[in-house]
Amino acid sequence: MSSHPAMSVDANRTSADATFRKAAWRFMPLLFVCYVVAYLDRVNVGFAKLQMLSDLHFSEAVYGLGAGLFFVGYFFFEVAYRAVRILDPCALD
Repeated sequence: MSSHPAMSVDANRTSADATFRKAAWRFMPLLFVCYVVAYLDRVNVGFAKLQMLSDLHFSEAVYGLGAGLFFVGYFFFEVAYRAVRILDPCALD
């Protein structure tokens, strides 16, 4: 009788490990694609910086301020959007 609970725990652990492996195999391609898209976005911002500095005669400080303001605005609007979606899921459809 004492081996029965241990076998049950081993079966549950094996089932949980299999479930985790299956979920990981399904999420890893999506996470990889998201990583590549984020990297390409960062590279494109770098290329845009090279052109903007020369064409618009921006200094490094002006470009940094603009990029920082863009990030802050993006962050706050994303948080506000998520808050509205959580409170009323049909509000923005």
